[in-house]
Formats: sequence, structure tokens, C-alpha cells
Amino acid sequence: MEHDVVVVGGGPCGATAAEDLARAGLSVVLLDKAGRIKPCGGAVPPRLIRDFDIPDEQLVAKIDTARMISPTGRQVDIPIENGYVGMVDREHFDEFLRDRAARAGATRLTGTFLSIDRPDGRPVVRYRDKATGEERALRTRLVIGADGARSAVARAEVPGGREIPYVIAYHEIIAAPGRTATYDPHRCDVVYDGRISPDFYGWVFPHGAHCSVGMGTGVDGVDLKAATAALREAAGLADAPTIRKEGAPIPLRPLDRWDNGRDVVLAGDAAGVVAPSSGEGIFYAMAGGRAAAEACECVLLSDNPRDLRMARKTFMKQHKAVFRILGAMQDAYYKSDERRERFVTLCHDIDVQRLTFEAYMNKELVHARPLAHIKIGIKNVAHLMGLVPARPAL
Repeated sequence: MEHDVVVVGGGPCGATAAEDLARAGLSVVLLDKAGRIKPCGGAVPPRLIRDFDIPDEQLVAKIDTARMISPTGRQVDIPIENGYVGMVDREHFDEFLRDRAARAGATRLTGTFLSIDRPDGRPVVRYRDKATGEERALRTRLVIGADGARSAVARAEVPGGREIPYVIAYHEIIAAPGRTATYDPHRCDVVYDGRISPDFYGWVFPHGAHCSVGMGTGVDGVDLKAATAALREAAGLADAPTIRKEGAPIPLRPLDRWDNGRDVVLAGDAAGVVAPSSGEGIFYAMAGGRAAAEACECVLLSDNPRDLRMARKTFMKQHKAVFRILGAMQDAYYKSDERRERFVTLCHDIDVQRLTFEAYMNKELVHARPLAHIKIGIKNVAHLMGLVPARPAL
């Protein structure tokens, strides 16, 4: 039997691609290793909930405030106006998406991807079945590589797939208390402190009965577990029972090419689509999975492999500007504690708060406030040139 598409990887990206293709009436296989939970803060914006029809029961918490914490311990609370940030538990959320893809008509298989062969020109995906240990094969017309930041599909098939830069993320899922003096189950804490991460940030994200506490860094030699222990101590969560510990690479920038010009296209972390500065990945993974599915549908209709390029073009047309600005912000403010201090100071500005969360919630730049953009630009320049104090006057 020859399938139309084999999707390698069953996270939010691969499950979304498989569901979309199955709903289009195509023969789709979703191949996933299973048994692995990606370390993730679990934040999902309202646009994801709308675009991908996520039921309310998948949200383990609804966040109404974000707290930015500077290297000197200053705190800026930013209310999330006109909405909320949903939180999901990846253990259950990913399985919900995989099950939904299967109910749409995708065939679920559990196993480890090995290679792609082309004995007669058509791709054959070889994998090791988890239950039996046997090597098996899937004939297909196209392959979507949605198998993470160290994608085996990308390394084997797509130019540049071996060189993608990444940071390492580590977190601990713990049993969360109720509201305390240092922990709020409706507030996300983001810690910009070089002692926690010299080039990224730490987080305390509520997950209902649980909480994700973690950090990320691309610097060798950083003790991830010690940094996370310090975060837990500061949040009053040091004695909370630990449920599980997880670590994984998070890509830093989109690859320049997402397809092999023939029969393979990448999506999600495999294509490098995690937002700079924030590290947000779930929305962009699912958007990338949808773009890859649309590109595959076009190729199956046109029989022109050049249409695989549509996946990257479609995604970047929608999100390139946001990625560029977030990348510039990370380059500007994550270099030192002095810069991080200035960034938290900038977050005091009401226009910064509103524009930031409007952009986050809707995943597009807000153009309706030109004067606010100008003011923010001037303040950015003033901070980066050291023309204003790093800390506001008391």
C-alpha cells in the first residue's frame, strides 16, 4: 500500500499536519515514538485556541498576569487585558491532538524513524516498531519531518538540517500549592537574571494542580538543575513534590530551507520555528504543521515538488516580521544583566505592555497605534545607548 503522506513526529506540529491531511481525504500515517514529553512552559495564546479549535477542557489554567523579574529582583506585573493566556500540559495535550488526528482518519503508528529509501524513486520510510522491535517500511509519496529540533529527517534529507542552532531547555513539573506570598496560580513569572540563565530566561508557569519551573540556555557549562532549584527556592516551591524532570533542545531560528526539492518537507522545531526572545513554540509548531500540510496537498495535486517550498513561504509571510523583531529584542537585551535590567524597566511602560500582549495574543504586529510605536522606539534607543537609568527613580 502506498500512502499519500507519512508524518514523522507526533507533537502538536505533526498531529496538526496529519489531522489536516486526513480531513482533506488523503491517506496519512502519523509515526510517533511516544513515551516522551517535551519540556515546555505550556502557554497557548487565544489565537491558537481559535485557529485550532482547542476545547476548554484542555486548558489546565488561565493566566491573567505576567510578572517580569529583573536581575536585581524588581518585579513588573503586566495584566493581560481583554483575554487570557491558556496553559496546557503537554503530556495530555499532545495525546489529545494525536487522537484527534486518528479520529479524522490518520493511521497512528508507534515507532522510531530510521531512514528514507527510494528503491524505485518513491520514498519508503523505514522505522522500528515499538511493540515488536521489528523494522518495517511505509511506501509514500511525501514525507513531513516534524520530529523535533534534532530532527533525523532534517539531518538526512534537507540541506542545512544538521547545522540548526539551539538552546537547551530544562524544567521540572511539580505539585503546585494554592496561592502563596510568592506563587500565584493565575500568574506566569518570567525571570531575567544571568544567575539563572546567562542568555535566556527562567520561568514559573502554573499548570493548574501542577507547575512548570525551568530555564533555557545555549551556554555550555551552565548547571540547569541548580538554576531550576534556585528558581523553585525563590518562588517558595523548593519543598513541593517533583513529578517529573525533562530536558530538550529548542531551536533558535528558522532554517533557510525546509524541503529537499523532491518529496520531504520539514515543520515545527525540525524547521527551527520557535519564536526568538520568548521561546514560544506550540502555536508556531501547529501553524508550521498546517503550512506543511497545505504544501503537500498542492504537490499531490500538481505533481510538482517545487510546491513544497510553499510551506516556508506561507509561514514566513505570516510570521517573519514578528520573528525579526523578537530576534532583535533578544540580541539587544539578553546580552548582560545590565541590559536585562533595562528591559524590565522598559516593561513598566503601558504602551509596551499593551502592544506586547496584543501581538502575543493575536500573533501579528499591531499597527493601530503609530504614536505608541514611535514612543517605544525612542525609549528602546535611549536604553540601548545608556541615556536613561537602568532602574527607574523611586
